[in-house]
Amino acid sequence: MKTISNKSKIIFLSTFPPTQCGIATYTQDTIKGITDVYGKSITCEICELVNKPKEKPTQAYTLNTKKREEYARVAEEINKDNAVKLVHIQHEFGLFEGNYGDHLLDFLNAIKKPVTFTFHSVIPNPNNELRTFVKLLLSYSNSVFVMTNQSKKILINDYEIQQSIITCVPHGTHIVIYETPAQAKEKYGFQDRLVLSTFGLLGEGKNIETGLQALSKIIKKESNVLYLIIGKTHPNLIIDGVDAYRNKLESIVEDLNLKDNVQFINEYLDTNELLDYLKATDIYLFTSKDPNQAVSGTFSYAMSCACPMVASKIPHTREVLTPDCGFLVDIGNADQFAEATLKLISDENLRREMGISAFRKTRASSWENVAITHINTYKKLIENPAEIKFSYPPIQLKHIKKLTTDLGIIQFSKISVPDITSGYTLDDNARALIAFCMHYKLTKDKDDLPYILIYLDFIERCQKPKGDFINYVDQENREHIEQNAEVNLEDSNARAIWALGTVVSNADILPETISKKATKCLLNSLKWAENIQSPRSIGFATKGLYLYHTAVPNLYVAAIINKLNAKLLSNYEIHASSDWKWFENYMTYGNGILPESMLYAYLTTNKPIYKKVALDSLDFLMSKMFIDKNFKVISNNGWLHKDSTEANEYGEQPIDVAYTIQTLNSFYNAFGTLEYKSKMKIAFNWFLGKNHLNQIMYNPISGGGYDGLEKQNVNLNQGAESTICYLTARLLMENFKLSEYKVIPLTKNRNGIAINS
Repeated sequence: MKTISNKSKIIFLSTFPPTQCGIATYTQDTIKGITDVYGKSITCEICELVNKPKEKPTQAYTLNTKKREEYARVAEEINKDNAVKLVHIQHEFGLFEGNYGDHLLDFLNAIKKPVTFTFHSVIPNPNNELRTFVKLLLSYSNSVFVMTNQSKKILINDYEIQQSIITCVPHGTHIVIYETPAQAKEKYGFQDRLVLSTFGLLGEGKNIETGLQALSKIIKKESNVLYLIIGKTHPNLIIDGVDAYRNKLESIVEDLNLKDNVQFINEYLDTNELLDYLKATDIYLFTSKDPNQAVSGTFSYAMSCACPMVASKIPHTREVLTPDCGFLVDIGNADQFAEATLKLISDENLRREMGISAFRKTRASSWENVAITHINTYKKLIENPAEIKFSYPPIQLKHIKKLTTDLGIIQFSKISVPDITSGYTLDDNARALIAFCMHYKLTKDKDDLPYILIYLDFIERCQKPKGDFINYVDQENREHIEQNAEVNLEDSNARAIWALGTVVSNADILPETISKKATKCLLNSLKWAENIQSPRSIGFATKGLYLYHTAVPNLYVAAIINKLNAKLLSNYEIHASSDWKWFENYMTYGNGILPESMLYAYLTTNKPIYKKVALDSLDFLMSKMFIDKNFKVISNNGWLHKDSTEANEYGEQPIDVAYTIQTLNSFYNAFGTLEYKSKMKIAFNWFLGKNHLNQIMYNPISGGGYDGLEKQNVNLNQGAESTICYLTARLLMENFKLSEYKVIPLTKNRNGIAINS
């Protein structure tokens, strides 16, 4: 049952659900990751591996591995589809028939498409026959994925495989919204128990016996422990309806008098339910007894749900489980399992710290990031790789709403948990007001209106009698005069004007009470605004004043725009040179607002000098951020100085990406230059994973934006600034996505300049 599609296709040769096995689930999750990140331009289909004929095939292709003639026949069938660009074989010894599964060679001899493998097992110290066979397999593809560095080393050293053809990609994990076990336990009524867990398709290899033996020792000191054994027995082990392994475990529970401390969850749970159980787990016991097990999905999933770990020493756990995430113990050693578990039980802070370390460590291995690694490798193997493009994720408001109280939006977040002790700022509430106005304009979702009012009320209460604003309010709704005096308030005050202008510019769709309140606040701020000195503050204020002026033409406001930008122009004339066309001797954050301010001054006054400086400075800024079609954020590690011989690296923040997109959007609307639209897409791809770590910069479940991109890691805290910056950028790209399907009429502003309405 082939699907009809114009997209490029990847065919996965694998088992697949409803078959219950680890490789089937792994393939399903890999495909979902690829589809979520690249589904706009690529589709994944299954060549399902079965060991008996299927009456009603459910996948594009079916390969009965027991019939040798099927291997070549299916390959020839795949060859006929011109849309198929690659075949990805999920390889495990035992999946294919023959000596070491060598019937697969019949498929490889017939297939005409590029091929790659994922090796789910890499056996160390192979005999000559196995080594020769593995080398023969890879001669058909010159590409293989493995999931640990240890497996990579074995391929290189024991199989003599070239390092250049090996892609190491960690076992994927599901992104979850972080919560403490205490919060997650409420769903299951486990609030009063300390929860241990193990999950997976049960069998001798899981070695649950060791966990039960350790539990008998643990409850002598901690009787309140509950051990969850989650998962069905592997279907291949249930013979004539008899589940011998589970019967054995139940006998051990009876013999050791553990009935009050063990709960079997004999189900093959869907992913979300499984993740909820793992989030409710205080300590995860990984009891596997296979010393050569290359990788474990259950181990990875538990770490990704912030479980502190006690784990058997297998190659995967030795490589991944660092001391800040848990304890490694000898295989089958119940005493060591009990001792390590009791140490964690006795120290709640240690459990929390280890859980958070495990959570942070596994974000890089989310299925979305695994998908990016896969596609980057695929592009080296297929024709026309440029056809594969990022898809835009759904717009999510969960996290920004979670950060918002009746008073306003909370400043910081510890991972995804709002940190109420960080208080509230004018800066963030102004940003949030702009974002929700954009969202309301796009969707007309009336649920946005209460949030718009919350942020607007916060700005109003921060305004002082002379029209300027305080910036900081603490969690108890008190103004901290000393902090408000210490911080440079021009930027936050000017952002408030930008937000107020945004509200007024949407007066035709917003309730009158909201637009009137914003108008009153903005007009009260004009006397203060006249005297702004800071370049970026001039830019923020100009944007707000321009938005107000286009909605409610006002000569006084136009005069302020001209006055402010005359100062900014003076800055440019002082600092600019033939090779440094900028307003200062350095570039810091939010640089795009400066040429954008010049643009609004031009659109307001029609003075050619403003247009020239706007375009020259934008071109100069873009030359520093777009190099060889790649986008690079100016680092906050020392910024970019006029006399620098090379730019600093890393320390990249979402605010700079969002401002770049906003600036390009404004210039595109003013001049219709397609290059600006193209650069917007390139810049937004930074959020989607086109950065030096090849990792997404947002939480796809909640819409939270990650706080920064460092040299070796993503800062997973999801504060107000980064979350709002991601949201505003995503909303702008949504407008462009919609515009690709309809013609947007050009209108003229009051000076006769063509702009997009």
